[in-house]
Amino acid sequence: MKTKALRWARELSLYLLLAIVITTAVDIYRSQNVPMDNTPELVGYDQNGEMVDVVAISYESPVVVYFWATWCSVCRFVSPTVDWVSQYYPVVAVSGASGSTARVDAFKAAKGYQYTNINDEESLLFRQWGITVTPTIFIVKDGTIQSVTTGITTPPGLLARLWLNQ
Repeated sequence: MKTKALRWARELSLYLLLAIVITTAVDIYRSQNVPMDNTPELVGYDQNGEMVDVVAISYESPVVVYFWATWCSVCRFVSPTVDWVSQYYPVVAVSGASGSTARVDAFKAAKGYQYTNINDEESLLFRQWGITVTPTIFIVKDGTIQSVTTGITTPPGLLARLWLNQ
């Protein structure tokens, strides 16, 4: 019985390691167009008409910059995590090609999302930031991109990125 449990633990560890390697490789591949050395400006008006400046906020605390879309199927799984994290860290979300601000606001209200959002109807910010996949999440600290990930992100994964960039 003990050897069976040990074998099971080894196999599980191997699968976890393999999953980490694969997801890291996919993140690196998908973020090739991201300007890591030169953080693009991200200044805009949120859903309440208030000016948001990611770089300025990032000097106080790490900022989660979340590029998403209402039509993105993977975002359905990631948005609740981002919303939860927004209770503890600054989050600036950018919704791309998702329709009018009223439509995006209605979508967020229906889901109960509270994070700050800039609606990028024409996807200009998406292009400026090199976004080719949604969702994409950046951690910006002291005006510099510290971390980037694409696709599904778990709460522990996002918290780890934030914790590492305190």
